[in-house]
Amino acid sequence: MRASRRGRVSRPPSGYGEAVTPRTAPELELMRLAIREAEAAAAHGDVPIGAVVARDGAALSAAGNERELRGDPTAHAEVLAVRAAAEALGGWRLAGCEIYVTLEPCAMCAGAIVLARLDRVVYATPDPKAGAAGSVLDILGDPRLNHRPAVDAGPLGGESAELLRRFFAERRQDPASASSRSRGESATR
Repeated sequence: MRASRRGRVSRPPSGYGEAVTPRTAPELELMRLAIREAEAAAAHGDVPIGAVVARDGAALSAAGNERELRGDPTAHAEVLAVRAAAEALGGWRLAGCEIYVTLEPCAMCAGAIVLARLDRVVYATPDPKAGAAGSVLDILGDPRLNHRPAVDAGPLGGESAELLRRFFAERRQDPASASSRSRGESATR
């Protein structure tokens, strides 16, 4: 990866699990926490995506996808983690915070990240179907918006990608678990 405008990092080529770069121990632990949240989401039938909002290397909030659990189309891991962090800090501005997420944020989540003023987004694996941090769209780097967080890709990407692959392979084998697809939902979130 190479540095680009405003300290941002160029994205890896699309495809799950690419561009693993060495990270610091605290960053890896925060991404591991996000992966644990993703595993918990899969356990209740949601797409295994997890997110952690941190400040100064310490987790403020963590969440996994809960769309199926809540019946809420906006209950993505990133949105839930951002809401919990804002509540913990007593305000919606999350300047000085970073979000660690197992899959590149979608357009809705990228919008929430911009509006919350997070300083940095670290995602494990790109989303070539719905990623809004450079894979399909680049909401996080759009110069027309008033805030653009730094973006970093790759820590524990292989592990996160394998979790997603396994989840969808199991759903394809068990038609009963694929009930959400019959309601017209996207397979990426």
